Amino acid sequence: MRRPITATYRLQLRGPQADPSGRAFGFAEAAAQVPYLQSLGVSHIYLSPIFTAIPTSNHNYDVTDPTEINPELGGIEGLRELADVAHEAGLGLIIDIVPNHLGVENPRLNKWWWDVLRHGQDSEYEHYFDIDWHADNGAGGKLGLPVLGSPEDVDKLELREVDGEVVLAYYDNLFPVGEDVTLDDDVAEVYEQQHYRLMYWRDGVISYRRFFSVNGLAGIRQEDPMVFEHTHRIVRQLIAEDIIDGVRVDHPDGLSDPFGYLNRLREVVGPDRWLVVEKILEVDETLDPRLAVDGTTGYDALRELDGVFIEREAEDSLSMLALQHSGSTWDQAAIDVTQQQLKREVAQTELSAEIRRLARAMRRDNFSTAGSSVSEEDLLTTITELVAAMPVYRADYLSLSRVTATVVAEMSRRFPSRRDALDLIVAALNANAEAKIRFAQVCGAVMAKGVEDTTFYRACRLVALQEVGGAPGRFGVSAAEFHLLQQERARLWPKAMTTLSTHDTKRSEDVRARIIELTERPLDFSELVHRVTSVVPAPDSGTGHFLLQNLLGVWPADGQITEQLRERFRAYAVKALREASVHTTWVDPVESFENAVLDWIDVLLDGPVTSMITEFVAPLARGAVRISLGRKLLQLTGPGIPDVYQGTEFFDDSLVDPDNRRFVDYTARQQTLDILAEGVDWEDLAAEAEAQAETTGDYPHLDLYGDRAKLHIVHEGLKVRTDHPEYFVGGEMQAVFAVGPAEAHLIGLARGASHIPGEAGIGVITLATRRPLDLERNGGWQDTTVTLPEGTWLDRLTGRTYEETVPLAEVLRLFPTALLVKQPVERDV
Repeated sequence: MRRPITATYRLQLRGPQADPSGRAFGFAEAAAQVPYLQSLGVSHIYLSPIFTAIPTSNHNYDVTDPTEINPELGGIEGLRELADVAHEAGLGLIIDIVPNHLGVENPRLNKWWWDVLRHGQDSEYEHYFDIDWHADNGAGGKLGLPVLGSPEDVDKLELREVDGEVVLAYYDNLFPVGEDVTLDDDVAEVYEQQHYRLMYWRDGVISYRRFFSVNGLAGIRQEDPMVFEHTHRIVRQLIAEDIIDGVRVDHPDGLSDPFGYLNRLREVVGPDRWLVVEKILEVDETLDPRLAVDGTTGYDALRELDGVFIEREAEDSLSMLALQHSGSTWDQAAIDVTQQQLKREVAQTELSAEIRRLARAMRRDNFSTAGSSVSEEDLLTTITELVAAMPVYRADYLSLSRVTATVVAEMSRRFPSRRDALDLIVAALNANAEAKIRFAQVCGAVMAKGVEDTTFYRACRLVALQEVGGAPGRFGVSAAEFHLLQQERARLWPKAMTTLSTHDTKRSEDVRARIIELTERPLDFSELVHRVTSVVPAPDSGTGHFLLQNLLGVWPADGQITEQLRERFRAYAVKALREASVHTTWVDPVESFENAVLDWIDVLLDGPVTSMITEFVAPLARGAVRISLGRKLLQLTGPGIPDVYQGTEFFDDSLVDPDNRRFVDYTARQQTLDILAEGVDWEDLAAEAEAQAETTGDYPHLDLYGDRAKLHIVHEGLKVRTDHPEYFVGGEMQAVFAVGPAEAHLIGLARGASHIPGEAGIGVITLATRRPLDLERNGGWQDTTVTLPEGTWLDRLTGRTYEETVPLAEVLRLFPTALLVKQPVERDV
């Protein structure tokens, strides 16, 4: 790798058909931002998937042809031109690959899938897809596709000519038929001759593995060497041409053998290129050290960076408030019960086809007499209960080798009547064949759908905790735990990605910071909730409590509600309601309830409680700015490779996708960066803002120049990483502590060169403010101090220098965070 990696910047690519206005952000548009990204200070541009996908996709994870660079984005030549521009500027490219599945929503757009539909098991691509052709698959041994609106709709099939080809049509859904079929043939006879069966979608007959429960994403078999080589041909080419410096792997847990796949991929990528995986780790789960990767994509780091800013003393108050409005405290015990219940429901509904396929595989793989008398119903029920009880995405990693046995033992103890079925399951898993693989794959899908996609839309104690890889039952992270976790990352995974916002986060980093600030004002929040709901009661109290927190997260500090914000939040609310699946669902939407909630939101945005909410948000917004700035700097200077998600160098109020995939105003960011390059006197800005301030409090200039301040912090943090890579990639990490009455409000990290032990090797110190509103209310830093190692330390944010023991009130006077860099000793010549 010719370009050492220090930090990445994620760009969301899309073609013109993905936007109603025809606006695109492809390779040419990305190339236009290279000068800005170079000036910002990142080392690599991290691209969303670049292979040919559904043209209308705003994410491109629905790849239809992994052997072609997406022409909607500019094709291979466009990518080469982007690489040339980036390399000329000293930047590299990271790509995002999707090995688990392919897009088949429109079969005609996927030539491999189309060929399988036409030729069945005789297709040369049949072994590419994970298809169940067994006679007992529910579709008579054919490929079952869940597309019919009712069982009787099979009578609505017709033959149609499209682009010179005769196809079988069900409304706008087109399927191939034999090449000798004509429009005059009997449609029923033609249909009977096909290798597929169109099934009523509610019957749950689906004879191919999917990405979770998405029918339009069909799983592929990377365990087959031919499939791996064919689907990674372009990756090899891009590496051979030195176009890319690294790869991010989407959802490896869906594969049959993540360990084997990543070993093969490492051989393709080579030892010196960056390789990270989207692996969701539970709180107490560690990444298997045998994996041939540099680490995860950073959701574990996100949980830690958020958690250390949470006021843990607020847990009881917010638990009781949630109990009053939702009927649950949403503490760890309640979360555990809900997650297991919802995982069970998902296994019985959305993923029932996968559970039945797993049961059939277990019957085939059970070569002993164990469980020979177990009924089908008992087997399915026991599998469902076992999958629901699994505490991790998949437990077949070596580091988790005892998890399944522990869960089985506990089930056997608690439910003696299930022991025969458990014996059958264990015998099948011990065969190390298909059942073991499918069990691991199903566990991950059930976990994702039951927890992140459902539980996280119901729990309402503190919704900022409900992030990908989050743990809403764990209320925050102590400073001691935080430091230990950072040291572990520095030691074990120094090149793992770290992140605060992604294309998949349910709320941007700044929205979460606002919600986190509720933990500093639990009683005030409780009073607000009481006053708001007394005047404007929600259609459902628990739903209202969930949505109100999110609304506070995006509420403008000045109270000016735009029509764009109204429409964005209404769209978010509908998605959240359907994901929660309590009063309405994607499958069976209840418009009357949804409309009642939308009417309630409209009244909140423009009604009798609007000014009350604005008044409450004002101090919350101030505190959130302080959290956002400090947390961002901790991410940029902490262990790992930080990613800056597109646009988040400014304050960003994005919610879940597609809201977080909107176009970014790079002109405004470039102009602000130009202002910073000319030099900003933060002392003057602070004095000017203080004279104009209508309210008391520290840092009034951040209320006026928040975007400028955040971009300044991101820019300086990235530049320090570039200037001193020896401190960050593989460098040492130490905790920094304050002394004095406000010492608990400081969280600090020291980074140093690994070859110089102890204090002497430290070169960069980051200081950040925790619980800023409580700090302000209690009189500020007072005489709290921090002692710096020997030498002169320059704060890159303010230009001021410090030595020895310094008051935090002085160091953190202009910003709630500091970036101290040790200055070289001037020696007499």
